[in-house]
Amino acid sequence: MPQLPPSSPYDAELARTREFFATRAADWDARFPDDGPRYAAAIAELGLRPGQSVLDAGCGTGRALPLLRAAVAAEGRVFGADVTPEMLQQAATRHPGTATLLLADCARLPLPGAALDAVFAAGLISHLPDPARTLRELARVTRPGAVLALFHPVGRAALAARHGRALTPDDLRAEPRLRPLLAAAGWHLDSYTDRDDRYLALATRVHP
Repeated sequence: MPQLPPSSPYDAELARTREFFATRAADWDARFPDDGPRYAAAIAELGLRPGQSVLDAGCGTGRALPLLRAAVAAEGRVFGADVTPEMLQQAATRHPGTATLLLADCARLPLPGAALDAVFAAGLISHLPDPARTLRELARVTRPGAVLALFHPVGRAALAARHGRALTPDDLRAEPRLRPLLAAAGWHLDSYTDRDDRYLALATRVHP
């Protein structure tokens, strides 16, 4: 599909994110071959039931999609949204028929309001041009009481070390920053884990 020129700083940052992941899509899973059990453990904490509806926000190559499908069973609905066509192509190839795939910015989802029971977001929040905007959109498409899981298979300190940078207190994934950010968008942070082998923040959609 043709790429339109960026029309705002937001769109320019989104384009940079798309470019970053486009060149890495084909071998993304091969770079992190041991993360599967951590994904499974995090998805189990969503407490999904057969027949429910769930979104993998920023689904990438679709690693979480079979796990989400198994949790909601054949009668449930699974959506995977990603802004990078190359990532979605990998998801479609690797997990055919598992989910409805959406080429979409997670801050502008083509879903009706209050449509979902849960959202799983692996590694998403640090790549967002406007995290507050995206969290509000995720609140829009979920029902009151829905669960949001912000996940990464390693914690903040381990991830910073992997990229050769220091862990700073202004990281929006830090609990003191994340809690008010979620609250302003319609979420209540219920639990927060940040250790070397797991980052998982679980939040509940509050009543409007």
